[in-house]
Amino acid sequence: MIKIQLIRSTQILGVIFAAVAVVACSTFSGSTIPQLKAATGASLPNCSALAGQIKLDYTKIDSAALVAAGDLKLGGNDVIEHCLVKGRMHERKGADGRDYAIGFEMRLPIVWNGRFFYQGNGGLDGAVVPALGALGGGPLTGALMQGFAVISSDAGHTGPQTPFFGSEPQARLDYGYQAVEKLTPMAKQLIQTAYGKGPDRSYIGGCSNGGRHAMVAASRLGDQYDGYLVGAPGYRLPYAALAQIWGAQKWAALATPGATVKNPMNPNGTLPDLASGFTAQERLAVSGAISKKCDALDGITDGMVQSTQACQAVFDIQKDVPTCTGERNGACLTNAQKNVIADVFGGAKTNTGQRIYANFPYDTGVAGANWGTWKFIDSLIRDPLAISTIFSVPPKPLSPLQENVTERLAMFTSTNDTYRESGWSLMTPPQESKPSNMGTLRARGAKMVLYHGVSDAIFSADDTRQWMDRLVQENVNPGSDFARYFPIPGMNHCSGGLATDQFDLLTPLVQWVEQGIAPQAVIASVRGVGNAGGVNTELPTNWSATRTRPLCAYPSVATYNGSGSTEDAKNFSCK
Repeated sequence: MIKIQLIRSTQILGVIFAAVAVVACSTFSGSTIPQLKAATGASLPNCSALAGQIKLDYTKIDSAALVAAGDLKLGGNDVIEHCLVKGRMHERKGADGRDYAIGFEMRLPIVWNGRFFYQGNGGLDGAVVPALGALGGGPLTGALMQGFAVISSDAGHTGPQTPFFGSEPQARLDYGYQAVEKLTPMAKQLIQTAYGKGPDRSYIGGCSNGGRHAMVAASRLGDQYDGYLVGAPGYRLPYAALAQIWGAQKWAALATPGATVKNPMNPNGTLPDLASGFTAQERLAVSGAISKKCDALDGITDGMVQSTQACQAVFDIQKDVPTCTGERNGACLTNAQKNVIADVFGGAKTNTGQRIYANFPYDTGVAGANWGTWKFIDSLIRDPLAISTIFSVPPKPLSPLQENVTERLAMFTSTNDTYRESGWSLMTPPQESKPSNMGTLRARGAKMVLYHGVSDAIFSADDTRQWMDRLVQENVNPGSDFARYFPIPGMNHCSGGLATDQFDLLTPLVQWVEQGIAPQAVIASVRGVGNAGGVNTELPTNWSATRTRPLCAYPSVATYNGSGSTEDAKNFSCK
C-alpha cells in the first residue's frame, strides 16, 4: 500500500531532481513504433470560477479552491500553486441500502505542463488521498510538483464500508476497474474546461493496488494513456491473497502453541503469533546467509544483492543456513523451519499440487519489518477480509488457519445472478496470462515502466519478472522498446527494507514517451539520517546515509566498476 508523506525541509527542488536524475539512457534505432509528441503547457486563468463552469455528466463538483504555493510540503519542498477541485461521480443507492459515489479530487497547477496523471491508490482504496502523484519510498517529488494535473479517487466506496463494500455488486466492479474507466474521460473533460485544451499526454501510475490499477488500465484503456508507471503490481491480487492464507497455515505449524499478539485492527483483540515460528532474529540470520552467498556476485561486497537471478541459482536454504542441533537461538533454523520457508518461497499450491501463485525470490529484505507484517499479521486480517467479501462469489466468511484453499480457489472464477462478473475477472487485466494484448499499446507509441521490491512479501517480484519475460516470448517487447522493468534489491512492499528505495521513475517514463529516450539506469538513494523523504530506520549502520545505486533495467545488473566509492552510484554500471 502506497503511503503519501508530507515532510518539511529546506532542500531545493534542483537538488532533488539531480538526486533522481536518469544516469544512463539508450535509444533504439530502427523501431517502427511511432514517436509521440511532447506535451505543451497552458495556464489556469481562474480557479474559483471553475466550480460553476464544470458541467459534466454524472458528476457533481463540490468545490474549487486555490492552494497557494507552500501550503503543502512534499519531501521538504513547497508544493506548487494549484487549484483543488473536489467532487463525486455516479451517486447512487446501493443494493445493500448504503449510499455510494466515486469520490475524487483533482489538483490543477496554475502553470500546467500539458500532462494528466491518474494516481492509483493502494490497498482497498476507500479514501480520497491527496492527489500529489508521489511515488517511491521517500517521495521527494511527484507528478503535481512536475506540473501535471493529477486525480485521486476512493474507487467508489468510503472507509466505513471497507472492505464490506465487496458485497455490493457495483461497488466491487468500481473498485476492480470501472472507477478508473469512469473517471478518466471525466478528468480529461474537466482539464479541457479548466485550461481551454485537453491533456496532450496522459499517464497513470501507482504501487501495490495502484500498480494493479495501472496494469488493468493498460489492458482495458489502451487508448486513454500514453505512459504506465506500474509499481509492485498486485495484478493477480486474489491469488496472491489466497497464497497468504496458505502461507499462514504453514507458519502456524511452526508457531509457539497458544502465543498471541495484539490485533492492530482491534485494540481488544489478539491474533496467533505466527512470527514466533520465524522470528525477526531468525530472519536476520537468513538475510545474512543470503548476503554471504550472493552479495559478491555483482563485483562488490556491500550488503546488497544486485544479481538476483544468479542468487536464486546458488542459494539453498537447506545448506546455507545452519541447522539447529539444540534449542533455537536465532542463528540457526530447525529442519521443520527450513522446509516451511522453502515451501513458502517456492510458491503456494493446492493440496493437489496446482499452483496458486508465483514463487518468491530469496533476498536480504526478508529481514525487513514490512516483510514480517505482511506474512504474519496481514495474512490473518487484510487478506481474509478481501478474499471473503470481494474476490469470492458468493461472498463467504473464512477462518484463515482452517480455510480449505482448494475450495476457495474455485470461488474466484464463479458467478451467479447477483455477481455476474467473477472476482478474478474484475480484479485482473483481461488475458493477463497472454500479454500479447499489450501489442496495441506498443503500436501506438505508449510505454510501460514497472518496478518491484525484490523482497516484497505480498506480491512476488518474480511474478512481475515472469510477466516481462512473457512479453519478450510473445514478441511484444523486442529490444525492450515498449516496457522496462526495474527490480529494487532489498526493498519490501513499495518501500522499506535494506534498499535504496527513494527514486523518480516518472521523469524517465515521460522522457521515453515524449522524447524516445529509453531508461536503462535510474539513480536511487537510501533514506538515511536527515533525509527529507523520511528516514528508513532499518538501514545497516555501516551504510552511508546518502548511499546511491543505479536501478537497472532487467535483465541488466548494477555492477561495481572496480574503483571509487562504493557509496556512489557513479561507480556502478548496468551490465
